Amino acid sequence: MTDENVLRTLMQHRRLTRAELAAATGISKPTVGESVRRLGEAGLVVDTGERTQGGRGRGRVGTYYALAEEVGTALAISVAPEGVVAERIDAYGEVVARSEEAVARPAHPTDVAAALHKAAAAASGPPAASGTASAAGAAAGGRIRVAVVSAADPVDRASGRMIHLPDSPFLLGELDPHDVLAPLVAGPIVVDNDVNWAARAERDDARDFAYLYLGEGLGGAIVSDGEVRQGAGGLAGEIAHLITVGPSGRATRLIDVFDELGLRQPDSTAIDVTRLLATIAATGEDVRRALGEAVAGVIAAIVALTDPSYVVIGGPWGTHPAILAAITTAAADQPRQVPIRAARRTGEPSLTGARLDALDRLRDAIVRA
Repeated sequence: MTDENVLRTLMQHRRLTRAELAAATGISKPTVGESVRRLGEAGLVVDTGERTQGGRGRGRVGTYYALAEEVGTALAISVAPEGVVAERIDAYGEVVARSEEAVARPAHPTDVAAALHKAAAAASGPPAASGTASAAGAAAGGRIRVAVVSAADPVDRASGRMIHLPDSPFLLGELDPHDVLAPLVAGPIVVDNDVNWAARAERDDARDFAYLYLGEGLGGAIVSDGEVRQGAGGLAGEIAHLITVGPSGRATRLIDVFDELGLRQPDSTAIDVTRLLATIAATGEDVRRALGEAVAGVIAAIVALTDPSYVVIGGPWGTHPAILAAITTAAADQPRQVPIRAARRTGEPSLTGARLDALDRLRDAIVRA
């Protein structure tokens, strides 16, 4: 427990003397000193070569200790229609390398797999020689201990494979990120749906809420007792086929609402976000009302089944003020009402959630070492 306290304190403060470690952990200096010795022998902590100023009333010279470069790093990866983004993060939570690869549309498994491997391999290399990211050089070397992947497709819970469901707008087929990343990663590879990761990034003190992603694709996540509920096969939250009210006032699947409104991309069930936003900005009162009522119908079903404390709306068109207002107005007519708010994390929310999880897993792996 002493060694864990010392390691986790160094993860938070980057470099400390033994006296500073003792003060930060509340552990005696001799005990901290023994812990630093053990961790040094294990190759986890090193003398940085830096010293405090001593003498003339300043006390004894102190030695600064930090995590060894060999403790390893983690990969946080997003696989989405916009492309593949791979980030390598160190135990301090700093992004020390980032690589991006475009993905062609329509997206075929072999092409996405190639982009995934290329981006991950580039991010797994040594950090750049200069720049802000490379200033986090300590603990940036060593092996990749863990990888966390956010996938813009349904993910089978048992296998971690990206699978294709009807009306999934991204991948035309199946892909196993484990197979692609295994040569680069020494430890576990965790794969989950992008909406689940975005929901994790939105977690605060509330332990029960729902998250809806409204973009080119449609997705939902249910957070209950602080955990994202994945379902038996990992497919919980696939809201595209939920029955709601259509523009004509008749019951219809949520995904078909966009066909009735002429807001799908050509030869696809993917939503044309650009056209949707342009319609809203022009003469979109009827469209706003139809979208608000359709999404409110989905929210009513989620509230009835999961009893969230509030609902978060994310995605490029879901967070548009006019659409959010239409959803809130329509939801006010539902028999059970909960607060509805826009997502706070709008810049790469899924990657943010994956990054936070990768950091936790990396730190745990270092402690277990």
